[in-house]
Amino acid sequence: MSCSRPALSGRLNQHGDPAGAGPWLQLLPRASSGTVAIMDTTARDAVDELLQTYSETGGINYLDSAATLPSRPAIESGCADLMSLMFPGFRGEAVFDSADLPDVTRSRMRNLRNRLKPEICKSYGDYPASDETQGKAEELLDFFMSQLPPLRKMLWTDIDAAFEGDPAATSYEEIILAYPALEAIAIQRMAHVLYLKELPLIPRIMTEWAHSRTGIDIHPGARIGSHFFIDHGTGVVIGETCEIGARVKLYHAVTLGARSFQKDEHGKIKKGGKRHPTVEDDVTIYPNATVLGGETVIGARSTIGGNVFLIQSVPPDSLVYYEETQLKIVPKRKGKDLHAKHP
Repeated sequence: MSCSRPALSGRLNQHGDPAGAGPWLQLLPRASSGTVAIMDTTARDAVDELLQTYSETGGINYLDSAATLPSRPAIESGCADLMSLMFPGFRGEAVFDSADLPDVTRSRMRNLRNRLKPEICKSYGDYPASDETQGKAEELLDFFMSQLPPLRKMLWTDIDAAFEGDPAATSYEEIILAYPALEAIAIQRMAHVLYLKELPLIPRIMTEWAHSRTGIDIHPGARIGSHFFIDHGTGVVIGETCEIGARVKLYHAVTLGARSFQKDEHGKIKKGGKRHPTVEDDVTIYPNATVLGGETVIGARSTIGGNVFLIQSVPPDSLVYYEETQLKIVPKRKGKDLHAKHP
């Protein structure tokens, strides 16, 4: 005998149930009118209380000004457009004929300007924007667009570093298409240009877009030299005031962070100041290493071993690692193989 449920016709019977539902639907618990009334009252109370929190001032309450904040979806779409401009045919719609590239590039630049201009005006806290703010946004966009060619040349040094530094890399195309670190570095380099122009909010939204996609968290304020490579990359954190030289290589789960935060007389954290380390040229830092502090300097050509926790400077040409004082590797005793099969 078949136990399958009958198909429902889409009509309701006299009980308000789908016609043809049969006795199986009647076994389901049915809410009483009193229960429904309580649920409705509870929902209304929750909405009223939530609305009251919106009307309070400060903190997360931006009831009147939320519409003037830059749109995250718009900025994220702008990041995708930027990746297409940096790597045409790799990170967007393919360009099938190189003769079309000039027109495609001009179109992408126009679309990007149109997408970013209102968000920049919002970031300045003036929307609908005055003529002065629109002029300021246009000036910033002109400068930003002028920096894209040198930024692209810088990114080629990062691709070179990845190809030379990773024996698993079989081609430049593989790095552009599949290496998450290149995306994180590309977006950070572009966001850094806007950060230096003191544009609020948007640089952080850009690097957070890359962070959410790659697991690599690089603050837009970090200063990073050429030929920068992050191998694997998941869990890497690079703080705002980091200074990283040329030809630096990091592995996954490396943290370049702050050691402590100074507080004012009211116990509030002081903003600004050099809080994160300086990493000089040709340094390699292996997985899970943590380097903290604004006064910490990793000297040129040094190597920091895996799992090292470092809060002091090291001179150039240093090798920093932990002695393996507790690790033991011994032969297994016969008959004690944990993987042996038992009868």
